[in-house]
Amino acid sequence: MDRFMRILSFLLLALALALPNTAAARNAHRIKDIVDVENVRENQLVGYGLVVGLAGTGDRTRNTPFTEESVQAMLERMGVNVRGSQLKTANVAAVSITATMPAFARSGSRIDVTVSAIGDATSLQGGTLIASSLRALDGEIYAVAQGQVSVSGFKAQGAAASISRGVSTSARIADGAIIEREVPYALRSATSLKLALKNPDFTTANQIAGVINSAFAGTAEVLDPATVELKPGPGFPGSVVDLVARIENLPVSVDQPAKVIVNEASGTVVMGSNVRISPVAIAQGGLTISIAETPQVSQPAPLSQGQTQVVPRTQVAVDDGSGRSLGTVGGETSLSSLVAGLNALGVSPRDLITILQAVKSAGALQADIEVQ
Repeated sequence: MDRFMRILSFLLLALALALPNTAAARNAHRIKDIVDVENVRENQLVGYGLVVGLAGTGDRTRNTPFTEESVQAMLERMGVNVRGSQLKTANVAAVSITATMPAFARSGSRIDVTVSAIGDATSLQGGTLIASSLRALDGEIYAVAQGQVSVSGFKAQGAAASISRGVSTSARIADGAIIEREVPYALRSATSLKLALKNPDFTTANQIAGVINSAFAGTAEVLDPATVELKPGPGFPGSVVDLVARIENLPVSVDQPAKVIVNEASGTVVMGSNVRISPVAIAQGGLTISIAETPQVSQPAPLSQGQTQVVPRTQVAVDDGSGRSLGTVGGETSLSSLVAGLNALGVSPRDLITILQAVKSAGALQADIEVQ
């Protein structure tokens, strides 16, 4: 029994010591999730092509002459001479092709592409993209796209009604492009690299450098709130690539400024955990006017030679929000207390936007408001 109690006490002590570390790890973020590595980025590709095989939903060549010219050029490359003839096919659509080339993509690997109609095509459903080149902004061809397009939306119409869902003039091709040219970058030979914070902040940058230097002394230096430079120290045996691989999973506590994001169109309010409101009293109310129309029919007596008339009847009700008292908000240290105080006023999200802007004007909101 004594041995059992000693084992139980040891397990409880170990659990108690592990709880703070577990909570700290839960609030921390990996370095790889909060920074971008210098030159490790995607590249945008764009191209022009033709989607064929449409069921009469393609471009009307009379309205889109570039589609007709593209079809003629394609057929001539295949040895078919159609110069001088007027094409009236509705099974072809001119499209723009966009794709994102991942960092360090190698020749022969595949990427997804997005196809969007340029002309007056009504749907790309059932079409096939003819082989088209994809170029970067430097004008060089980096990939070639071709394949069956996949449309998520649809559109159907009759003589007097139509129905649609999603967008039928935009489609995707999974693994629809093959990389033909690589972006040259010798990352292995670099002597230093910069980590760019996705959300620049002095405190976060300093914490990242501190965590890295605690693991590998003298390898990180803060250049500005958005940049931390990595440089292997004298005692580090590997290259800068090895250093990135070692530090990208280190946990870092991320700090954030006090900010309130307001979207007036949708009535959305998002507040960070550091938002605070000084003690302030708020009275919220609104003027509501209700108008109801209940017209009545006045029927004349029989043989009175009168005429039937419609007599208007209108009822107007006004609610000025009287009876509501002041409510106090603020003075607490947690975001949950702030939200609970604002919810206690019984305000809608749109009223909350007006209240927050008024509280900010009064100097009681200790945060920045960003209106979208």
